[in-house]
Amino acid sequence: MKRIILLSFYFFTFAGTVFSQTNLSLEHIFAKETFKQKQFGPIRWMKDSKGYSSIEENQQIGGEDIVRYNPATGEREILVAAEEIIPEGADDPLEVSDYHWSADNRKLLVFTNTRKVWRYHTRGDYWVLDQDTRDLRKLGRGLPESSLMFAKFSPDASKVAYVSEYNIFVESLRTGEINQITQDGGGNIINGTFDWVYEEELGCRDGFRWSPDGESIAYWHSDTQDIGTFYLINNIDSIYSQPIPLPYPKVGEKLSSVKVGVVSAEGGESQWFDIPGDPQNNYLARMDFIPESQELLIQQLNRRQNTNTVWIGDSKDMSLTSILEEKEDTFLDIHDNLIWLEEQQYFTWTSERDGWRHLYKVSRDGQSMTLLTRGDFDVERISHIDPVAGYVYYIASPDNFTQRYLYRSPLHQTGEAERITPMGAPGQHAYQLSLDSKYAIHTFQNASTPPVISLITLPEHQTLRVLEDNQRLKERYDDLGLKPKEFFKVDIGEVVLDAFMIKPADFEPSKKYPLIFYVYGEPAGSTVQDSWMNGDLWHQYLSQLGYVVISIDNRGTKTPRGRDWRKSIYGQIGILASEDQHAAAEKILSTYDFIDGSRVGIWGWSGGGQMTLNCMFRYPDLYQTGIAVSFVSDQRLYDATYQERYMGLLQDNAAGYDEGSPINHASNLEGKLMIMHGTADDNVHYQSFEMLVDKLIAYNKLFSMMSYPMRAHGINERENTSLHLRKTMEKFWLENLTPGGR
Repeated sequence: MKRIILLSFYFFTFAGTVFSQTNLSLEHIFAKETFKQKQFGPIRWMKDSKGYSSIEENQQIGGEDIVRYNPATGEREILVAAEEIIPEGADDPLEVSDYHWSADNRKLLVFTNTRKVWRYHTRGDYWVLDQDTRDLRKLGRGLPESSLMFAKFSPDASKVAYVSEYNIFVESLRTGEINQITQDGGGNIINGTFDWVYEEELGCRDGFRWSPDGESIAYWHSDTQDIGTFYLINNIDSIYSQPIPLPYPKVGEKLSSVKVGVVSAEGGESQWFDIPGDPQNNYLARMDFIPESQELLIQQLNRRQNTNTVWIGDSKDMSLTSILEEKEDTFLDIHDNLIWLEEQQYFTWTSERDGWRHLYKVSRDGQSMTLLTRGDFDVERISHIDPVAGYVYYIASPDNFTQRYLYRSPLHQTGEAERITPMGAPGQHAYQLSLDSKYAIHTFQNASTPPVISLITLPEHQTLRVLEDNQRLKERYDDLGLKPKEFFKVDIGEVVLDAFMIKPADFEPSKKYPLIFYVYGEPAGSTVQDSWMNGDLWHQYLSQLGYVVISIDNRGTKTPRGRDWRKSIYGQIGILASEDQHAAAEKILSTYDFIDGSRVGIWGWSGGGQMTLNCMFRYPDLYQTGIAVSFVSDQRLYDATYQERYMGLLQDNAAGYDEGSPINHASNLEGKLMIMHGTADDNVHYQSFEMLVDKLIAYNKLFSMMSYPMRAHGINERENTSLHLRKTMEKFWLENLTPGGR
């Protein structure tokens, strides 16, 4: 439910075509390729910081080369040519989905022939190319095709470990011997990777770690036996329906029992850390070896997700020492910014304990904690930590919550935040820094500028060369003659909210236009951002039909506005947000004379679908029309980890769950409602859709509905789906919310 649908738009054109708003058809947006954004990379900075590698198409034989660029001179060198990764007996090179170098840069690991596991392509085949012998070999011979996950070189690159069918294997690169080092994986037992909810809500996918000496492997072990099973039903690929079982812990139900163990890289019995607490009511959210040691740092999150206990575990005697406890009255987020400093005597730690999200330096025993990124602002994300130069580089935006800029602060002394991004380029900036912090791949974008990717020097921020400017895309977008997004503020008394507005290209301020609100409103994302978002062409298309489109970030959304802003939503998902949305809508209607208060619609996807329903059911006098896509109707139906993080446990907040669930307000529906869902949605189950349908029927409420068989949460699988969905939405708007100025 927390997913915002960030749309990828594709168009078709012929060279030299000049565009106008009349070219902006749904077929252009969702079925053809013209305004396709160009990428650069993926990029890997070399360990010596004297070059970066990338994947580039080989024009002669097809396939891809892995090339190296000298950042100072721009000199290009082919490190691995496409012809070097043609398997014996094959005609074509391997398709390089991802690649990794060994620590000595002498061996290359190529990930190919991939398969999706829930959200991401994390399962496939791995090949190793030896740079010295030029020998190319496939790993996991004898194991099922495309079954390998998270392959990693041992520290000395003599072996590779990987997961296949929920067990961990170690393969010798010298002899080719494959050693299965866990034996019980399969069924309800998962080794070295995770169940659905750990992946979706905690960002856990790769579930094992090599020890620094390469002698052992630490890994997560999950037992899903007591998780309730939800069944997706495939009715369209066979004459008999096919149930698809999905272990999925709903609110208040049992979680996986998870533990961390250590096993020799040669195999044998695993040893387990006896971490206090019920393993079914705590999360082991992070684990890794401390560099140059046999100790692990383990983060244990309680079920309420408001206490994170940090343990140091000794892999030799399996002893545990608690060194740090992070606590909140509401909820905590897990961060991946932990870097060891000063010969592993300190580590970096992200906390909101002073009211803002900041980076701290913590001693190994947890007894001292020093604030590094001081100031009344949020660190939106860490870009790079450079212990040698003594700086942490991070993204923040103290003055405009819709934008992002690069700052740095010293690691070893107290100092003020230093802005690195120059003034004069408003929007969002992202950086991929070299290890020595002297260079960065810089990406700039804003709501009217597609990503421009450059190589720059730091800290001067001088551009050495532009790697991709997306200039043709920019020109074609500008040729459409669209009205740009206008960012503005909405003061609702208790707080001032950020919003954007898109007007029709032929807008006349003397006329009154219908209004469509686009809403998300949950704590996992934000809609009001000065970023490209692929031109936001769906909303631009709606504006060309004759609608004004507005989106508002209510309190609790994922914006860098401090702890109190984010935590305000705790225990009242669907309640506070819909109140803010309603108050902002009333303020907008009283402020802008060109908006017709008798023609107001609202739409959203996932959490935004739930918010759409809450707004329509709670405030039927204001919202006359709405479309809710892939929504949660009853919060008890969603997964425990997400919902309990923001709502608390069911036994502690049953009234909040009831009040925040739109299904309990369905009797108030007065407007015209369209609901849409994919029947194979593993994230927000189709059950939510059917339960709401059942309730609306009981209340004798008329509505429109559209189900997409065997489509998942994004409703984009199978032929023509995206175009059909948008045409269905367009038809509903045109028939139920009269477009155009009056």
